[in-house]
Amino acid sequence: MRPDSPNRKSDSSKDPAMLALLALGWTLADPARADRLLALTGLDADALRMGIDNPGVLGAVLGFLADHEPDLIACAEATDTTPAALIAAQESLSR
Repeated sequence: MRPDSPNRKSDSSKDPAMLALLALGWTLADPARADRLLALTGLDADALRMGIDNPGVLGAVLGFLADHEPDLIACAEATDTTPAALIAAQESLSR
């Protein structure tokens, strides 16, 4: 959490791409979840690496989390944000 807001999640301090990259790191930290990401998004490891700066790929990562609420909530907690911020980031990246 940010020092200036000890009781609030830092939703607005991170841009959509940064939130997606944090979410991707969290997702890839668990091998089973990483395999599920690849299977459900149709991405492979090479496409993921090459698309790391592609808003569509980053949006797909957040869409993957949005489609499974327990992971969305766990990721939000782990990345010090809220599920709503992750959804907003996904919507912004998917435009």
